[in-house]
Amino acid sequence: MKNTLLLVLSAITLTACNASTEEIKNQQVENENPILQEWDTPFGLPPFDKIKSEDYLPAYKTAIAEHKAEIDAIIKNEEAPTFTNTIEALEFAGNNLTKVSSLFSCLEAANTDDVLKATNKELAPILSSHYDNIMLNEDLFKKIKSVYDEKEALNLKPIEAYLLEEKYKNFTRSGINLNKEDKKTLKEINGKLASLTLQYGDNLLDETNAFEYHTNDSSDLGNLPSSLRELAMQEAKNRGNETGWSFTVQRPSINPFLQNSPNRAARKLLYNAYAQRANNDNDKDNKKLIKEIVALRIDKAKLLGYKNHAERILANNMAEKPEAVLEFMDKMWPFALAKAKEEKAAMNKIYKADGNEGDIKGYDWRYYVEKVRKERYNFNEEETRPYFEVTAVTKGVFELANKLFGMSFEKRTDLPTWHPEQKVYEVKNRDGSHCGILYLDFFARDSKRGGAWMNSIRKQSNVNGMIHPIVTTNFNYPAPTSNSPSLLSYREAETLFHEFGHAIHGLLSDVKYRSLSGTAVPRDFVEFPSQVMENWMGEPEVLQLFAKHYETGEVIPAELIKKLKDANSFNGGFGTTEYMAAAYLDLYWHTLEAPTELGVNEFEAQKLTELGLIDVIQPRYRSTYFSHIFSGGYSAGYYSYQWSEVLDADCFQAFKETGNLFDATVAKKYQEMMSKGGSEKGMKLYTDFRGQEPDIKWLLEKKGFKN
Repeated sequence: MKNTLLLVLSAITLTACNASTEEIKNQQVENENPILQEWDTPFGLPPFDKIKSEDYLPAYKTAIAEHKAEIDAIIKNEEAPTFTNTIEALEFAGNNLTKVSSLFSCLEAANTDDVLKATNKELAPILSSHYDNIMLNEDLFKKIKSVYDEKEALNLKPIEAYLLEEKYKNFTRSGINLNKEDKKTLKEINGKLASLTLQYGDNLLDETNAFEYHTNDSSDLGNLPSSLRELAMQEAKNRGNETGWSFTVQRPSINPFLQNSPNRAARKLLYNAYAQRANNDNDKDNKKLIKEIVALRIDKAKLLGYKNHAERILANNMAEKPEAVLEFMDKMWPFALAKAKEEKAAMNKIYKADGNEGDIKGYDWRYYVEKVRKERYNFNEEETRPYFEVTAVTKGVFELANKLFGMSFEKRTDLPTWHPEQKVYEVKNRDGSHCGILYLDFFARDSKRGGAWMNSIRKQSNVNGMIHPIVTTNFNYPAPTSNSPSLLSYREAETLFHEFGHAIHGLLSDVKYRSLSGTAVPRDFVEFPSQVMENWMGEPEVLQLFAKHYETGEVIPAELIKKLKDANSFNGGFGTTEYMAAAYLDLYWHTLEAPTELGVNEFEAQKLTELGLIDVIQPRYRSTYFSHIFSGGYSAGYYSYQWSEVLDADCFQAFKETGNLFDATVAKKYQEMMSKGGSEKGMKLYTDFRGQEPDIKWLLEKKGFKN
């Protein structure tokens, strides 16, 4: 590594000797730009108080130039290619670019502005071209292949052999063996896809933020709890209304309204607004973009020797082939659909008893779910909100992590943040040593994209000393008001446990190489550590640790836990069915071997009809707002949540079999598995932990599906 660094420094010095005006300016940028400077802060955190949105673009350009110089130094090295001067040198190249891009992707998703959006748009094709120039560089690949061909004689450690294997496969899968003309075509496709997927996400964010339903009629609010009424009142004021309440299509706003409002026309309005996002034949419409994205992905797959996009993506996943995914999903679908039809029939009885004709519609579903729960279980979800105050739920996941892994969390108010609402914690290991830094960003705002997610600001590595991780988790919870803290539904609290599982996966990483650490695992393995955490959330002995009434401090009563669990058994068919419909839709788009002549809505409708989806249920994400697959990293991979559910149900069974949900022996084995990141194949990691492959029966049992 020492020789490699000298070569890199020599190359940069030589370049500086012949520097153009532009290169001198880049050097000045590096010296002055707070993103590129060494972060002289506690734990090496980004100095958010010094970084401006305008700093990212010049920082990116300087970092890209540096990365190019480092790659050139590897190529021009006249020594024979070795693991050190080629594979490790490639792994270590681009540290500044990784630093900039990791920070930017976190901020642009969670607290964007016009400058960051413009930066993202300008950078998309630049970055696509930069990485294409690396991954399609024949001279670089010759050196990699030379090392790869000698791998048996190199006496590499297992982690080194795996890194070599992954680097080699990444190049071959990226098109390095294409001819010159095909490489040019591939670069053009990648550039177009980078721009189109970015535009898709921008359109969706704008459409989501634009909608408002305002009412001055308090009867529209039904049984909406006071904390959410106050939030809706604040939303109205934020949008320029002097009186009344405003509701948006952000989930913390729309879902409680659909559950509680007796105003069927208003429910229909909001429901349709949510379902029609970016599907309105205006300048924010995503239908044309979808057709272009799908066509380009087909072209790219065929160029690389695959039948379709799904086949290309899944070649590197645990599932390996689209047929394996469909076979797996087809085992679950009949159970989920049958359960959903039972739920619809139960709700129809109450719906008709209310004097309505026909069957319930999609905008009635959540409203009548609550009625069934009330009738069958004497349960109202809003009864539980006071027990799931966001700070208390956070303490709950902290205590769980302590019981399982010995982790502790110290709140810090002296560390920089990118938004005043963020909370920051120093995470420590069982022995009190530093583990990493955790950011929590809870509340919905216009500058944040929808949903919940985890990012790494800095990933763990351990080459010349441990580099500790910095991770951030992001949510869209209802914000506190002047009269009430942020009170979560059970499902929202469950989401906190889910994202915290991702965070722990990143924090407990103990891998030599950054590219293999933390959550750098196959797409259909990455959701496993997050989803397994949800299992503990539902256990009475865990709920009693943290679910305490925010006013009285009363622990959630055992009878309310029982009612909650019984009530949650109803609507499980709906939850699985709407999710699976979206997962199928993802595969329908990405197993196409030629672009469909049908319009986006027509294709979607045809495929879902063939699937047998009942019309009262829509996919969790329709095509025009399915950002996971058209602007995120889940194309041909949305199924992975359910694939991971099989793993998480089987994993949790390992704890249950001991009779102790916090069994130290099983927890230690589980931690060892997580600590390895992506340094081994996913199924090997799992079977080493469990001693066998996962059994789907535990998931069927968990969901209450008849097997």
